[in-house]
Amino acid sequence: MKKLIVFLVFFGCVAQSFGQKYYTKTGTLDFEGSVEAFEPVKASNKTTTAILDVSSGKLAVLGLVKGFRFRNALMEEHFNENYMESDKYPKATFNGIVNGFSITDIDTQKEYTVEGDLTIHGKTKKVTATIVIAKNGDTIDATTNFSVSPEEFDIDIPSVVSEKISDTITITANFNLIKR
Repeated sequence: MKKLIVFLVFFGCVAQSFGQKYYTKTGTLDFEGSVEAFEPVKASNKTTTAILDVSSGKLAVLGLVKGFRFRNALMEEHFNENYMESDKYPKATFNGIVNGFSITDIDTQKEYTVEGDLTIHGKTKKVTATIVIAKNGDTIDATTNFSVSPEEFDIDIPSVVSEKISDTITITANFNLIKR
């Protein structure tokens, strides 16, 4: 009986060390590239997948480009067909690491630096941003924002509308992650 208890405790500890992933399929990605005096250029995707491995700090995010919703249907159509070419480049991804992350260090919330590879429109660029991570019972909330330019990802903005779209696009991500 004593051997069985020791085995169960050992197995429980080993299982815990390999089962340290939190995920969501309902994360939110927002972007805004508005210029004053023109119609807002912003959209939201509420079906983003994110996985955080709390044992290593690795973070992976996947957003389908066609998942972004605009207030104006015509703007959404132009976004998908003309700018993002979402049939050709259907996904936007981020693969990186939350530097110095430790699940045991979070009482309520803590600020970290996240860095990794952002792939949009078939181009990959290094990105570094601040991420705020909070532990709420059995869930983890993660929020970050950073800016990119369409040029970095070879996204062509026609000169006819270039003055209506900012040179800098702000991306905000919010994830409520549950233990897998």
